[in-house]
Amino acid sequence: MAMNVKYRVLGVMSGTSLDGIDLAICTFTKNPYWEFKIEKSKTLKYSSYWKKTLSKLHTKSKTIISATDIEYGKFLAETINIFIENEKIDFISSHGHTISHQPENNYTLQIGNGKTIANITKIKTINNFRKLDVSLNGQGAPLVPIGDLHLFNDYKYCVNLGGFANISIKEKGNITAFDICPVNIVMNKVCEKLELEFDRNGDIAKKGILITELLEKLNHLSFYKQKPPKSLGREWVEKFINPLLLKNYKTEDLLNTFCEHIAIQISKFLNNQSALFTGGGVFNSYLINRISHHSKSEIFIPSCEIINFKEALIFAFLGVLKLKNEINCLQSVTGSKQDNCGGEINNPM
Repeated sequence: MAMNVKYRVLGVMSGTSLDGIDLAICTFTKNPYWEFKIEKSKTLKYSSYWKKTLSKLHTKSKTIISATDIEYGKFLAETINIFIENEKIDFISSHGHTISHQPENNYTLQIGNGKTIANITKIKTINNFRKLDVSLNGQGAPLVPIGDLHLFNDYKYCVNLGGFANISIKEKGNITAFDICPVNIVMNKVCEKLELEFDRNGDIAKKGILITELLEKLNHLSFYKQKPPKSLGREWVEKFINPLLLKNYKTEDLLNTFCEHIAIQISKFLNNQSALFTGGGVFNSYLINRISHHSKSEIFIPSCEIINFKEALIFAFLGVLKLKNEINCLQSVTGSKQDNCGGEINNPM
């Protein structure tokens, strides 16, 4: 009988909310279903230099973006080298950091140059997971559902509360998935008014009062009427959400109202059975209470390790599927012409 093949992979993820870089060494075995273990994990906060650079990069010239792609690749590689010192891993699977996501214009860009990472770490590196799907007229997002399907099959719904909320819904062996609404990308921005990085436990939101006319406007944005597949990016937030927040509202009222908005949008899809919630937004207990209040599903919150590193874990898994030349991006999720196997493999020189 054939032996189980075991992969030991470093998954690297940087989310839109600029919390930092998630690093997770994960092992995967298949027998006959996929099993995983997160062996070592860490989130590295961004320095003020990288926070500033990444948040402004979309406004810069192509030349500056290309140079930053290499510089950021170098920074990731050096970060990785410190993290994996004395560790043996088969390859690195890196999401990079999204600078622009415009699938409607056949364009998506994640920086963190794969060749640079491979050359500095001397380890095979897989990156650029979204590009192929977008070239096939897909959204290039979300990519996590393939992991939800193979690694988290016990739950009907998997919801991630990151910069944006996205959901995977399993129905009779099929899976659909899409972005629901913004979460931390807006909430953390609102918190900057109070010189805070985020609203710990949702304590500030809890003190606020609901602004009903703002809630109405948010809930009536046309994106929410669109049928999936659909995905959100920073560009959409700047165009449609930010102008609504410009009025002279109290910060706690804005946070309270935005929590209510998120809870209402997410709960539309949670009709029964269990829902697994992950991502940084899970630590906002006020937000979770509001989602519970509006929804008909039982909300399940896993260990901190899964909450924080599920996306890094799944990008590691996407790399395994790429290496095996198996489907890692689903037509039913992204709306592309076909299921596909995204990612670019960079061997060290």
